[in-house]
Amino acid sequence: MSTGMNIEAIMKVLPHRYPFLLVDRIIEMVPGEKAVGIKNVTINEPFFTGHFPGSPVMPGVLMIEAMAQVGACAILSDERYKGQLAYLAGVDRIRFKRLAVPGDTLTITTEFSVMKGNIGKGKGSIKIDDKIVCGGEFLFALAGKEGQSD
Repeated sequence: MSTGMNIEAIMKVLPHRYPFLLVDRIIEMVPGEKAVGIKNVTINEPFFTGHFPGSPVMPGVLMIEAMAQVGACAILSDERYKGQLAYLAGVDRIRFKRLAVPGDTLTITTEFSVMKGNIGKGKGSIKIDDKIVCGGEFLFALAGKEGQSD
C-alpha cells in the first residue's frame, strides 16, 4: 500500500485544474487497485452560484466525477499505466442517498475489479461522517496523451 498523494502529486497524475479538479488529497492507495480520497466542499465552489443558490447542494454529476478522479489517481499511479489518461467511459447503478452541502468533507473510495486491455471497471462510494452519500459502478478507458503513441 502506498501512503497517499498531496495536491501537487495529484496534479502530476491528473490533467484537471480549477474548477474541474475535484479531489483535494489521496489518503490511502494501492496503485492500480484502490484509492481513498478527500474532497472538501466549500461555499466558494463555482457551481453553488447557480445550483440551488438559496440552498446550495453539490451536483450529483460532480460527485460522480470526483469518484472518477480518485479512481484515476489509483490507476495512473500504477507503473503499467503511467503517462496515460483515464477517461470516464460509463456509469451504472449510481444511487444518491444524501445531499452534499458546503462544509461537508467527502471521503471517496474507489476499487477496481477488472482491467481488460485499455478498459477498466470499478466501483466507488462517497461518505460524509461515515454515512453513504452516493455510490455505483463505473467504466473507464485509458489512452495515451495527445502527441504520444500508445
